Amino acid sequence: MHEGAVLEITEAVTATPTQDERTFAVLAHALQVVGWWIAPLIIFVIKRPSKFVAFHSLQVLLFQTAYAISFLLSIAIFFAVMISTVMSNHSGPPNAPPPAMFIVFPVFWLFMMGGWVVMIVLVIVYSIKAGRGEWAEYPLLGRLARRILKLAPDGTSISN
Repeated sequence: MHEGAVLEITEAVTATPTQDERTFAVLAHALQVVGWWIAPLIIFVIKRPSKFVAFHSLQVLLFQTAYAISFLLSIAIFFAVMISTVMSNHSGPPNAPPPAMFIVFPVFWLFMMGGWVVMIVLVIVYSIKAGRGEWAEYPLLGRLARRILKLAPDGTSISN
């Protein structure tokens, strides 16, 4: 048997995650609620040799990065709108709040709460899938995580 074939067979057999790997993958998903990106980063660094744990924790890190960027952008937009409405001349009492505040603040609040709801749903769904040993992908981010880690859908390495 060729050495490359033995490596391929060994890799295919090890693509099934152990109970320890499944537990750490579940923790990477679940701890993002309280540890944001810090807990999944620690798990990613400690369990990097495990492709399964690295894949799941990297997805969480990518999601937390996207969430943080969208959060910062929405805060910047919120303050820009507030400052622009305060600077503009609005008709009304001199100490009245700007009218845009009554539109922008609820939209901002709904966006932030919507982000938390999405995170909770992702935590529940993908924690269950990781606990079952599935190589489940986050929408959009899962494919990026596979590309970064150079993994095939079954968890085997893709050589370039």
